[in-house]
Amino acid sequence: MFDGIIFDVDGTLWNSTPIVEKAWNRALKDKGYGHISVTASQLAGLFGLPMPDIINAIMPGVPKEEQDAFAPECYKYEHAYLEKESGILYPGILETIRELAKRHDIFIVSNCQAGYIELFIEKTGIGDAIKDHVCLGDNDLLKADNIKLIVDKYDLKHPVYVGDIQGDANASREAGVDFIHAAYGFGSVDECYAAVDEPRELIDVIDGMAAGE
Repeated sequence: MFDGIIFDVDGTLWNSTPIVEKAWNRALKDKGYGHISVTASQLAGLFGLPMPDIINAIMPGVPKEEQDAFAPECYKYEHAYLEKESGILYPGILETIRELAKRHDIFIVSNCQAGYIELFIEKTGIGDAIKDHVCLGDNDLLKADNIKLIVDKYDLKHPVYVGDIQGDANASREAGVDFIHAAYGFGSVDECYAAVDEPRELIDVIDGMAAGE
């Protein structure tokens, strides 16, 4: 019996890059790094990496201690902007999650900072359909280890991870779970169990997996 669906956030549930672009550029300017800027397109290529790696990518040449000091300020700006302007939900994703939650336990695992998943849940009102969530910012564990944490915590026998980039596929493989590619998201992957071009397709794919098709 298929018993758990674990979702990525950025590029799978919503696209927050236009808002994060504005927030991070404001933070960079206010904190004395106005010579550095970031674009939504650039962020789309970085989201999914651990947050320290993203900070390093947008602040090349800046000493690590300065990056470490800037990161929490950056997150504050990001959260403030996202509280005012929601990320762009992929069409049908909330309805898909609610439908799947009738038959499967739903989880969220991401490499994001602490509080980001909670913000997503607050903005979307989807909390009643989410059994649990965890991220890198909560425990300093990368995605593969946090997938394993969820699998072990809930004794999942046949879970699947849904994500949009190669890093998600790699983490799923390392964690020993099936992977479905959200091909409508930010990236491509080398290999996956299945791919969907829109969220609603997940229902047929996952129910088919649950039935052993």
